Amino acid sequence: MEVTSHDAGFDLLTMGRIGVDVYPLQTGVGLAEVTSFGKYLGGTATNVAVAGARYGLRSAVVTKTGADPFGVFLRRALTGYGVDTRFVGTSEHLPTPVTFCEIFPPDDFPLYFYRFPKAPDLDIAVDDLDFDAIRTAKIFWVTVTGLSQEPSREATLAALEARGRRGTTVLDLDYRPMFWPSREHAREWVGKALGHVTVAVGNLDECDTAVGTRDPREAAKALRDKGISLAVVKQGPAGVLAVDDSGEVEVPPVPVDVVNGLGAGDAFGGALCHGLLSGWDTARIMRFANAAGAHVAGELACSDAMPTEEQVLRKLGGTGV
Repeated sequence: MEVTSHDAGFDLLTMGRIGVDVYPLQTGVGLAEVTSFGKYLGGTATNVAVAGARYGLRSAVVTKTGADPFGVFLRRALTGYGVDTRFVGTSEHLPTPVTFCEIFPPDDFPLYFYRFPKAPDLDIAVDDLDFDAIRTAKIFWVTVTGLSQEPSREATLAALEARGRRGTTVLDLDYRPMFWPSREHAREWVGKALGHVTVAVGNLDECDTAVGTRDPREAAKALRDKGISLAVVKQGPAGVLAVDDSGEVEVPPVPVDVVNGLGAGDAFGGALCHGLLSGWDTARIMRFANAAGAHVAGELACSDAMPTEEQVLRKLGGTGV
Protein backbone atom coordinates (compact mmCIF):
# COMPACT_ATOMS: atom_id res chain seq x y z
CA MET A 1 0.00 0.00 0.00
CA GLU A 2 1.38 3.42 -0.89
CA VAL A 3 1.62 5.66 2.16
CA THR A 4 0.48 9.15 1.22
CA SER A 5 0.28 12.26 3.39
CA HIS A 6 -2.19 15.07 2.76
CA ASP A 7 -2.87 18.57 3.98
CA ALA A 8 -6.49 18.39 5.14
CA GLY A 9 -7.61 15.68 7.53
CA PHE A 10 -10.56 13.42 6.79
CA ASP A 11 -13.86 13.83 8.58
CA LEU A 12 -14.12 10.05 8.87
CA LEU A 13 -11.36 7.46 8.46
CA THR A 14 -12.34 3.83 8.99
CA MET A 15 -10.13 0.75 9.12
CA GLY A 16 -11.15 -2.86 8.58
CA ARG A 17 -13.25 -5.22 6.55
CA ILE A 18 -14.04 -4.98 2.86
CA GLY A 19 -15.49 -7.55 0.49
CA VAL A 20 -18.13 -8.41 -2.04
CA ASP A 21 -21.59 -9.10 -0.61
CA VAL A 22 -23.51 -11.56 -2.77
CA TYR A 23 -27.19 -11.34 -1.89
CA PRO A 24 -29.90 -13.64 -3.21
CA LEU A 25 -32.57 -11.98 -5.29
CA GLN A 26 -35.09 -14.45 -3.89
CA THR A 27 -36.01 -14.16 -0.22
CA GLY A 28 -37.38 -16.76 2.12
CA VAL A 29 -35.41 -19.64 0.54
CA GLY A 30 -31.99 -21.11 1.28
CA LEU A 31 -28.90 -20.75 -0.88
CA ALA A 32 -29.42 -24.26 -2.22
CA GLU A 33 -32.63 -23.06 -3.90
CA VAL A 34 -31.59 -19.52 -4.92
CA THR A 35 -31.14 -19.03 -8.68
CA SER A 36 -29.92 -15.42 -8.99
CA PHE A 37 -27.82 -13.01 -6.96
CA GLY A 38 -26.83 -9.35 -6.77
CA LYS A 39 -23.25 -8.19 -6.18
CA TYR A 40 -22.57 -5.30 -3.77
CA LEU A 41 -19.79 -3.57 -1.86
CA GLY A 42 -19.65 -4.86 1.70
CA GLY A 43 -17.67 -5.02 4.93
CA THR A 44 -18.49 -3.20 8.17
CA ALA A 45 -15.74 -0.56 8.17
CA THR A 46 -16.28 0.07 4.46
CA ASN A 47 -20.03 0.44 4.81
CA VAL A 48 -19.58 2.95 7.64
CA ALA A 49 -17.31 5.03 5.37
CA VAL A 50 -19.95 4.89 2.63
CA ALA A 51 -22.66 5.88 5.11
CA GLY A 52 -20.57 8.85 6.23
CA ALA A 53 -20.00 9.96 2.64
CA ARG A 54 -23.78 10.00 2.12
CA TYR A 55 -23.94 12.83 4.67
CA GLY A 56 -21.24 14.78 2.89
CA LEU A 57 -18.39 13.71 5.15
CA ARG A 58 -14.92 13.46 3.64
CA SER A 59 -14.50 9.71 4.13
CA ALA A 60 -11.76 7.17 3.49
CA VAL A 61 -11.14 3.54 4.45
CA VAL A 62 -7.91 1.74 5.35
CA THR A 63 -8.21 -1.77 3.97
CA LYS A 64 -6.92 -4.23 1.37
CA THR A 65 -8.37 -6.30 -1.47
CA GLY A 66 -6.97 -9.04 -3.63
CA ALA A 67 -5.39 -8.43 -7.04
CA ASP A 68 -8.45 -9.69 -8.89
CA PRO A 69 -11.60 -8.42 -10.66
CA PHE A 70 -13.52 -8.24 -7.38
CA GLY A 71 -10.84 -5.87 -6.06
CA VAL A 72 -11.35 -3.68 -9.12
CA PHE A 73 -15.11 -3.73 -8.53
CA LEU A 74 -14.70 -2.63 -4.91
CA ARG A 75 -12.46 0.31 -5.76
CA ARG A 76 -14.86 1.47 -8.44
CA ALA A 77 -17.78 1.14 -6.05
CA LEU A 78 -16.01 3.15 -3.34
CA THR A 79 -15.18 5.90 -5.81
CA GLY A 80 -18.79 5.96 -6.95
CA TYR A 81 -19.95 6.41 -3.37
CA GLY A 82 -17.52 9.27 -2.81
CA VAL A 83 -15.12 7.37 -0.51
CA ASP A 84 -11.40 8.11 -0.94
CA THR A 85 -9.48 4.95 -1.96
CA ARG A 86 -5.89 6.11 -1.40
CA PHE A 87 -5.53 3.76 1.59
CA VAL A 88 -7.03 0.71 -0.15
CA GLY A 89 -4.06 -1.59 -0.70
CA THR A 90 -3.61 -4.89 -2.51
CA SER A 91 -2.51 -8.29 -1.23
CA GLU A 92 -1.19 -9.99 -4.34
CA HIS A 93 -1.34 -13.48 -2.82
CA LEU A 94 -4.85 -13.38 -1.34
CA PRO A 95 -8.31 -13.37 -2.99
CA THR A 96 -10.84 -10.62 -2.36
CA PRO A 97 -13.38 -11.96 0.16
CA VAL A 98 -16.91 -12.89 -0.85
CA THR A 99 -19.80 -13.11 1.61
CA PHE A 100 -23.11 -14.83 0.89
CA CYS A 101 -26.24 -14.44 2.96
CA GLU A 102 -29.67 -16.00 3.18
CA ILE A 103 -32.66 -13.72 3.68
CA PHE A 104 -35.47 -14.88 5.92
CA PRO A 105 -37.23 -11.69 7.09
CA PRO A 106 -37.77 -10.28 9.60
CA ASP A 107 -34.88 -11.50 11.75
CA ASP A 108 -32.96 -14.42 10.23
CA PHE A 109 -30.06 -13.54 7.91
CA PRO A 110 -27.39 -16.27 8.03
CA LEU A 111 -23.97 -15.19 6.73
CA TYR A 112 -21.40 -17.35 4.96
CA PHE A 113 -17.94 -15.75 4.89
CA TYR A 114 -15.42 -16.87 2.26
CA ARG A 115 -12.23 -15.32 3.64
CA PHE A 116 -9.73 -18.10 3.01
CA PRO A 117 -6.83 -18.63 3.42
CA LYS A 118 -6.95 -15.13 4.90
CA ALA A 119 -8.83 -11.97 4.04
CA PRO A 120 -6.63 -9.19 2.60
CA ASP A 121 -8.09 -6.76 5.15
CA LEU A 122 -6.42 -8.88 7.85
CA ASP A 123 -3.13 -8.52 5.93
CA ILE A 124 -2.80 -4.81 6.80
CA ALA A 125 0.62 -4.22 8.39
CA VAL A 126 2.03 -1.34 10.41
CA ASP A 127 4.11 -0.23 7.41
CA ASP A 128 0.90 0.19 5.39
CA LEU A 129 -0.43 2.90 7.69
CA ASP A 130 -0.45 6.66 7.15
CA PHE A 131 -0.15 7.81 10.76
CA ASP A 132 -0.62 11.46 9.82
CA ALA A 133 -4.03 10.63 8.35
CA ILE A 134 -4.92 8.58 11.42
CA ARG A 135 -3.95 11.36 13.82
CA THR A 136 -5.69 14.16 11.94
CA ALA A 137 -9.01 12.51 11.06
CA LYS A 138 -11.90 14.03 13.00
CA ILE A 139 -13.25 10.51 13.58
CA PHE A 140 -11.15 7.34 13.40
CA TRP A 141 -13.24 4.12 13.37
CA VAL A 142 -11.87 0.60 13.84
CA THR A 143 -13.56 -2.76 14.31
CA VAL A 144 -12.93 -5.74 16.56
CA THR A 145 -12.50 -7.98 13.50
CA GLY A 146 -9.20 -6.21 12.80
CA LEU A 147 -7.89 -7.61 16.10
CA SER A 148 -8.61 -11.23 15.21
CA GLN A 149 -5.41 -12.02 13.27
CA GLU A 150 -1.92 -10.75 12.58
CA PRO A 151 -0.59 -8.53 11.09
CA SER A 152 -3.89 -6.61 11.26
CA ARG A 153 -3.99 -6.90 15.06
CA GLU A 154 -0.61 -5.22 15.48
CA ALA A 155 -1.52 -2.58 12.88
CA THR A 156 -4.86 -1.80 14.50
CA LEU A 157 -3.33 -1.39 17.96
CA ALA A 158 -0.46 0.69 16.52
CA ALA A 159 -3.00 2.96 14.81
CA LEU A 160 -4.94 3.39 18.04
CA GLU A 161 -1.80 4.08 20.05
CA ALA A 162 -0.66 6.67 17.50
CA ARG A 163 -4.12 8.24 17.58
CA GLY A 164 -3.83 8.67 21.34
CA ARG A 165 -7.57 9.30 21.82
CA ARG A 166 -7.36 12.42 19.67
CA GLY A 167 -10.69 13.70 18.42
CA THR A 168 -13.29 10.93 18.36
CA THR A 169 -11.92 7.38 18.21
CA VAL A 170 -14.55 4.65 17.83
CA LEU A 171 -14.30 0.92 18.45
CA ASP A 172 -17.07 -1.01 16.69
CA LEU A 173 -17.41 -4.09 18.90
CA ASP A 174 -18.47 -6.11 15.78
CA TYR A 175 -17.71 -9.55 17.28
CA ARG A 176 -18.00 -12.36 14.71
CA PRO A 177 -17.33 -15.69 16.48
CA MET A 178 -16.24 -17.44 13.27
CA PHE A 179 -13.19 -15.15 13.13
CA TRP A 180 -11.96 -16.05 16.63
CA PRO A 181 -10.85 -19.23 18.44
CA SER A 182 -13.00 -18.26 21.45
CA ARG A 183 -14.90 -15.40 23.05
CA GLU A 184 -12.30 -15.27 25.83
CA HIS A 185 -9.48 -14.80 23.32
CA ALA A 186 -11.41 -11.97 21.69
CA ARG A 187 -12.10 -10.35 25.08
CA GLU A 188 -8.37 -10.17 25.80
CA TRP A 189 -7.63 -8.18 22.64
CA VAL A 190 -10.77 -6.06 22.77
CA GLY A 191 -9.74 -5.03 26.27
CA LYS A 192 -6.42 -3.76 24.96
CA ALA A 193 -8.14 -1.71 22.26
CA LEU A 194 -10.69 -0.18 24.65
CA GLY A 195 -7.89 1.65 26.43
CA HIS A 196 -7.30 3.76 23.32
CA VAL A 197 -10.82 4.78 22.19
CA THR A 198 -13.40 7.36 23.20
CA VAL A 199 -16.56 5.70 21.84
CA ALA A 200 -17.62 2.04 21.90
CA VAL A 201 -20.62 0.68 19.98
CA GLY A 202 -22.05 -2.82 20.15
CA ASN A 203 -25.04 -5.07 20.72
CA LEU A 204 -25.57 -7.13 23.87
CA ASP A 205 -23.60 -10.13 22.61
CA GLU A 206 -20.73 -7.90 21.52
CA CYS A 207 -20.74 -6.15 24.89
CA ASP A 208 -20.50 -9.56 26.53
CA THR A 209 -17.36 -10.20 24.51
CA ALA A 210 -15.94 -6.78 25.40
CA VAL A 211 -16.70 -6.55 29.13
CA GLY A 212 -18.25 -9.86 30.20
CA THR A 213 -21.89 -8.88 30.73
CA ARG A 214 -25.09 -8.77 28.68
CA ASP A 215 -26.89 -6.45 31.07
CA PRO A 216 -27.06 -3.18 29.12
CA ARG A 217 -26.47 -0.81 32.03
CA GLU A 218 -23.73 -2.92 33.53
CA ALA A 219 -22.10 -3.12 30.10
CA ALA A 220 -22.29 0.63 29.61
CA LYS A 221 -20.80 1.21 33.07
CA ALA A 222 -18.00 -1.27 32.42
CA LEU A 223 -17.16 0.44 29.14
CA ARG A 224 -17.23 3.86 30.78
CA ASP A 225 -14.97 2.57 33.57
CA LYS A 226 -12.37 1.88 30.87
CA GLY A 227 -12.29 5.56 29.98
CA ILE A 228 -14.90 5.51 27.22
CA SER A 229 -16.64 8.88 26.83
CA LEU A 230 -19.70 7.47 25.00
CA ALA A 231 -20.91 3.90 25.40
CA VAL A 232 -23.63 2.82 22.95
CA VAL A 233 -25.41 -0.47 23.69
CA LYS A 234 -27.86 -1.80 21.10
CA GLN A 235 -30.64 -3.75 22.79
CA GLY A 236 -32.60 -5.02 19.79
CA PRO A 237 -36.37 -4.59 20.31
CA ALA A 238 -35.65 -2.65 23.52
CA GLY A 239 -33.92 0.10 21.55
CA VAL A 240 -30.54 1.74 22.15
CA LEU A 241 -28.94 2.76 25.42
CA ALA A 242 -26.29 5.50 25.32
CA VAL A 243 -24.32 6.72 28.31
CA ASP A 244 -21.94 9.69 28.30
CA ASP A 245 -20.77 12.38 30.71
CA SER A 246 -24.21 14.01 30.65
CA GLY A 247 -26.02 10.87 31.72
CA GLU A 248 -28.14 8.11 30.19
CA VAL A 249 -30.34 8.15 27.10
CA GLU A 250 -32.59 5.28 25.97
CA VAL A 251 -34.24 5.50 22.55
CA PRO A 252 -36.85 3.05 21.19
CA PRO A 253 -36.41 1.43 17.77
CA VAL A 254 -37.99 2.88 14.64
CA PRO A 255 -40.70 0.58 13.19
CA VAL A 256 -39.74 -0.99 9.85
CA ASP A 257 -40.81 -3.82 7.58
CA VAL A 258 -37.47 -5.61 7.50
CA VAL A 259 -36.14 -6.79 4.14
CA ASN A 260 -32.52 -7.39 5.11
CA GLY A 261 -31.22 -6.45 8.55
CA LEU A 262 -27.53 -6.93 7.81
CA GLY A 263 -26.62 -3.33 6.96
CA ALA A 264 -28.60 -1.61 9.69
CA GLY A 265 -25.70 -1.49 12.15
CA ASP A 266 -23.37 0.07 9.58
CA ALA A 267 -25.98 2.70 8.72
CA PHE A 268 -26.32 3.38 12.45
CA GLY A 269 -22.55 3.85 12.63
CA GLY A 270 -22.36 6.32 9.76
CA ALA A 271 -25.26 8.30 11.21
CA LEU A 272 -23.60 8.28 14.63
CA CYS A 273 -20.49 9.84 13.08
CA HIS A 274 -22.59 12.46 11.29
CA GLY A 275 -24.36 13.39 14.51
CA LEU A 276 -21.14 13.60 16.51
CA LEU A 277 -19.50 15.86 13.92
CA SER A 278 -22.66 18.00 13.78
CA GLY A 279 -22.45 18.62 17.53
CA TRP A 280 -25.89 17.17 18.27
CA ASP A 281 -26.83 16.05 21.76
CA THR A 282 -26.78 12.33 22.45
CA ALA A 283 -30.54 11.81 22.38
CA ARG A 284 -30.81 13.44 18.95
CA ILE A 285 -27.90 11.37 17.61
CA MET A 286 -29.46 8.12 18.82
CA ARG A 287 -32.86 8.90 17.29
CA PHE A 288 -31.24 9.82 13.98
CA ALA A 289 -28.97 6.75 13.96
CA ASN A 290 -31.88 4.44 14.79
CA ALA A 291 -33.84 5.85 11.87
CA ALA A 292 -30.86 5.44 9.52
CA GLY A 293 -30.57 1.80 10.55
CA ALA A 294 -34.28 1.26 10.03
CA HIS A 295 -34.06 2.76 6.54
CA VAL A 296 -31.38 0.27 5.48
CA ALA A 297 -33.15 -2.66 7.16
CA GLY A 298 -36.05 -1.99 4.80
CA GLU A 299 -33.80 -2.39 1.72
CA LEU A 300 -31.97 -5.35 0.17
CA ALA A 301 -28.40 -4.04 -0.13
CA CYS A 302 -26.20 -2.45 2.54
CA SER A 303 -23.96 0.03 0.73
CA ASP A 304 -26.47 0.96 -1.98
CA ALA A 305 -29.13 1.66 0.64
CA MET A 306 -27.15 4.03 2.90
CA PRO A 307 -29.44 7.05 3.32
CA THR A 308 -28.97 10.79 2.98
CA GLU A 309 -29.95 13.07 5.86
CA GLU A 310 -33.17 13.94 4.04
CA GLN A 311 -34.11 10.25 3.77
CA VAL A 312 -33.46 9.71 7.47
CA LEU A 313 -35.60 12.69 8.39
CA ARG A 314 -38.41 11.31 6.23
CA LYS A 315 -38.10 8.05 8.17
CA LEU A 316 -38.62 10.10 11.30
CA GLY A 317 -41.81 11.52 9.86
CA GLY A 318 -40.32 14.70 8.46
CA THR A 319 -40.47 16.36 11.87
CA GLY A 320 -36.72 16.42 12.55
CA VAL A 321 -34.99 14.60 15.38
